[in-house]
Amino acid sequence: MTETTATEPGIPVTAPDPARRLSLLTPSGSLTLGNYLGALRPIRDSAGEGFYGICNLQAMTTEHDPATLRARTDELAMIMVAAGVDPDRNSLFRQSEVPAHLGLQYLLECTATMGEFGRMIQYKDKGRGRPETRVSLFTYPALMAADILLYRAAEVPVGEDQRQHVEITRDLAIRFNRRYGEVFVVPKVINPPVAARVMNLQHPAEKMGKSNDAVSGVLFLLDPPDVITRKIKRAVTDSEREVGHDPVRRPGVSNLIEIAAGCRGCSIETVVADHPDLGSLKQGVIDAVLAELEPLQRAYRSLDKADVDAYFAAGAERARAVTEPVLAAARQAIGL
Repeated sequence: MTETTATEPGIPVTAPDPARRLSLLTPSGSLTLGNYLGALRPIRDSAGEGFYGICNLQAMTTEHDPATLRARTDELAMIMVAAGVDPDRNSLFRQSEVPAHLGLQYLLECTATMGEFGRMIQYKDKGRGRPETRVSLFTYPALMAADILLYRAAEVPVGEDQRQHVEITRDLAIRFNRRYGEVFVVPKVINPPVAARVMNLQHPAEKMGKSNDAVSGVLFLLDPPDVITRKIKRAVTDSEREVGHDPVRRPGVSNLIEIAAGCRGCSIETVVADHPDLGSLKQGVIDAVLAELEPLQRAYRSLDKADVDAYFAAGAERARAVTEPVLAAARQAIGL
């Protein structure tokens, strides 16, 4: 199904697809259990047409090593396939291999204002007032908006940490449409089901981030089983013997309970009932995490990089076919 924009006749773009799923992951570090439970597993289990990308351009907004960026991008591509994201049903792509992302970014920069971008949390936290800050960190919201608008998805599921980026995407789409003609689908922000929020095993008040310096408390997806076991056994708990879920008073124990529940796909109450003491709980967490990650690791080791590269090349071709008409319509609308 196609539609023609209100700018000039003859520029067909795909109609908004309410079933289309869109998500991009940043190769800023090795993926963790939190990334798997919060992003990869929902991607794997989602229905409908999916466009799932690796946003390697976004990883360049701060200091980076080129060889490391390429290695992390390749690792992430392998992990996505190993995690069960079907490359036949979904389009897997590297952001840098779909030129429309950068093409639309500039058009959106010409629609945005300094004040809007200056209020973005990521820029305020990581770059404002620092002379060495890269310009790309400031203009990053335009690239993220392009990532969304190019695929004409009707809905964008986001957590609270990304809500601001989708809200500015909506603002830019509305402004562009009003000034230059109806080109973009204005996406609706939806709240996805709450995923397990995995915290650092050594610092349970902090998120288990892939760029976290406290790696002894981070469960990476490719950690060997003995390393996973050791990290969980050394997880911070408390002096109470009984197992109980109280994130405020007992953050370490509660984190372990939530990890087990997330991996097992069961309720917190079930985990608590299954473990009479903290020793039993830690062993239960070890068993649950290994049961979830060992199949992924086996699949990862069995993959041929050439096959994965072929999957991503085919996915990038499909992504280009979807995004190029949208960019063409935007270019024509804005006067190019």
